[in-house]
Amino acid sequence: METPPAPQFDPIKYKQTTHDQWQTAAEAWHRWSPTLNQWLGKATDAMIDMAGITTGHRVLDVAAGAGEQSITVARKVGSTGYVLATDIAPAILEFAQQMARQAGLTNIETKVMDGENLTLPDASFDVVISRVGLIYFPDQQRALTEMLRVLKPGGKIAAIVYSTPDKNKFFSIPVSIIRNRAKLPPPLPGQPGPFSLGGEGVIETAFTQAGFKNVQAVRIDSPLELPSAAECVRFEKESFGALHQMLSSLSDQEKESVWDEITKELKNFESENGFVGPCEMIVAVGEKA
Repeated sequence: METPPAPQFDPIKYKQTTHDQWQTAAEAWHRWSPTLNQWLGKATDAMIDMAGITTGHRVLDVAAGAGEQSITVARKVGSTGYVLATDIAPAILEFAQQMARQAGLTNIETKVMDGENLTLPDASFDVVISRVGLIYFPDQQRALTEMLRVLKPGGKIAAIVYSTPDKNKFFSIPVSIIRNRAKLPPPLPGQPGPFSLGGEGVIETAFTQAGFKNVQAVRIDSPLELPSAAECVRFEKESFGALHQMLSSLSDQEKESVWDEITKELKNFESENGFVGPCEMIVAVGEKA
């Protein structure tokens, strides 16, 4: 009797699911912008510094989401600079546009675009950034080579990704509990996900393989600080689309039971000073020759 073929990762289905997740989570992701800013602010500042973003630069933000970091960059490049914020989900970019209007910025535009197929001219940007986006691309090499293509010679790429599960327990514990309760198999080889670029030297190798030079990466302690574990669960429940996808096979009652178990486990990171969720980000930078 023949062994059935191992299940294969379906990038097309995955991409459609990702689009749908972010269409649904867009409002929540935008609403949690102050939390995102506080949590990822240090890593975002490092990304901007390492990329050498300055006045007059043209910057492409791939998988920009609600665009909170795009706004920061737009302020940095000033009126002579330009930021194009792209994402696969139109709904989330509407919030980026709204934030730009509220900030009175006219040097930022948004465009629905697949990061693996950038409909942009060659050598048209000084810097490409991606904050917690590259990890979810089905074909990370294709995305990176596209980013390389649209960069001017000497231009830089800078990306923020999660490091390893053991350093990101605020996220890896919920993933582990859901995987166990929903009886999900381990991720398939090549499957994207939060920790897909977090291992030692993995993102550096990916950048080098795509053709970037002078690649370097730093690890930045980025604790998620909230009033309570329950508030962390609310944040994840409302705006982490990937977790909802993992839960989709469970009944509403089972889902609530899973969230209760997650809350219980995350209470280990609670003290009289509130909740501090362990998180470590990697900021990686590379240069086009």
